[in-house]
Amino acid sequence: MSAVLHPGGHGHDAAHDDHHHAPHGWRRWVFATNHKDIGTLYMLFSFAMLMVGGVLALLIRAELFQPGLQFVNPELFNQLTTMHGLIMVFGAIMPAFVGFANWMLPLQIGASDMAFARMNNFSFWLMIPAALVLVMSFFMPGGAPAAGWTLYAPLTLQMGPSMDAAIFAMHIMGASSIMGSINIIVTILNMRAPGMTLMKMPMFAWTWLITAYLLIAVMPVLAGAITMTLTDRHFGTSFFNPAGGGDPVMYQHIFWFFGHPEVYIMILPAFGIVSQIIPAFARKKLFGYASMVYATASIAILSFIVWAHHMYTTGMPLTGQLFFMYATMLISVPTGVKVFNWIATMWRGSMTFETPMLWAVGFIFVFTMGGFTGLILSMAPIDINLQDTYYVVAHFHYVLVAGSLFALFAGVYYWGPKWSGVMYSETRGKIHFWGSLITFNITFFPMHFLGLAGMPRRYADYPMQFTDFNMLASIGGFGFGLMQVYFFLFIVVPMMRGQGEKAPQKPWEGAEGLEWEVPSPAPFHTFETPPKLDATATRVIG
Repeated sequence: MSAVLHPGGHGHDAAHDDHHHAPHGWRRWVFATNHKDIGTLYMLFSFAMLMVGGVLALLIRAELFQPGLQFVNPELFNQLTTMHGLIMVFGAIMPAFVGFANWMLPLQIGASDMAFARMNNFSFWLMIPAALVLVMSFFMPGGAPAAGWTLYAPLTLQMGPSMDAAIFAMHIMGASSIMGSINIIVTILNMRAPGMTLMKMPMFAWTWLITAYLLIAVMPVLAGAITMTLTDRHFGTSFFNPAGGGDPVMYQHIFWFFGHPEVYIMILPAFGIVSQIIPAFARKKLFGYASMVYATASIAILSFIVWAHHMYTTGMPLTGQLFFMYATMLISVPTGVKVFNWIATMWRGSMTFETPMLWAVGFIFVFTMGGFTGLILSMAPIDINLQDTYYVVAHFHYVLVAGSLFALFAGVYYWGPKWSGVMYSETRGKIHFWGSLITFNITFFPMHFLGLAGMPRRYADYPMQFTDFNMLASIGGFGFGLMQVYFFLFIVVPMMRGQGEKAPQKPWEGAEGLEWEVPSPAPFHTFETPPKLDATATRVIG
């Protein structure tokens, strides 16, 4: 097998190195520079944060199970909604995709590792203190920040010391994201195997290349917004304070100029994962590869000109509303191209429905619903009625949970055998999928009706007429949370322990790509000699 990995002919030495160079004990993880180890660390960290954010979500749903105040007071409720959003976005979804990038990109492009191995280590370990500072803000005087995950002024100017802690934590996470992105861009552009042109790269590599540029463009914008908040709080400036001539709406403009591309930062790598899985289980080439690349780039470019669709109710002039409305509708075109291409790939393919394919098809179905509600919200006259209602909550959870999270699960089931060297239990994987899909819809589908009926978000209490749908959503939420605990105990833990039947080198018959040219589990060092590729750049020859 090493002869396949190292076509230079020194197969025995390479096989020896694979085992010889892996450090042991805690040093292996603390000083990790190997892309696989760092990818594993990112994913374990993101799952821990998913659990923390999930507990906060269940506290929110417990409070909303029926009208009246049961468990938490309104101040704590606002802290829970704020921290749930921040932890899920910056602690769970984004690091998980960075973990996938670390694990898979060098394998997919035939590189020996990421370009900057020590910076890779640093960018991971920055996440730990940032996450601790964020979570510990609950125990500061006055409790955690309670301004919503968007951290709108003037609320942020009135918060206690935990607001400063949150700003500090987000600065550190932003620095981590920027370093990770630089690493990904340099790795993809400079370290591809000879013969792998940009237009022969796997779709996952393309989506991450574009995402990394987005991150570098917008993380400094967020840094600017929260730094201005900090100086307003402590250094006498008045960026967002009307008493000193500032404007709270300016904060919204700056934040959403970051915030809308951020939404695509969290979904483009998901598109990449799904674009890898569907051809594998349809046993066909991806339909319209070039159009997928251009659609991904189009989504990224358009994401910069739609930010104020979050702000129709701020007194925007009619011409502004029309511009942002049409620009937002335009994004549905490249997104529609992607969905069309996935369905065309499946069309008349010899499909089988192992767990990764179930998650990918589930992703397309539920993400498309979230996309349609987004299209509805893009229309200014409708959005003005639905602004800040549970309809918006339903929409972005359909995109981020049924989008990003479902794709992450699909990726774990698809590449997990390559990481761990063992096959997961197909039955358990299907229980996790169906349980998650059903409980997800029970949780978030009723929220569309609550929003249409006028229930505002971020309120700890509500009138009697909203009780039934809220009860249903809370029951679904607890079920969804339990399914993710089931996933950890019965899928992740056995994989980490190496329990289960041994995974073949290529567990999926229709899968293509260089990652399937290395043994399972992937050796500590791969592609030390650049592989010689065939004409499709998906197989090693020699």
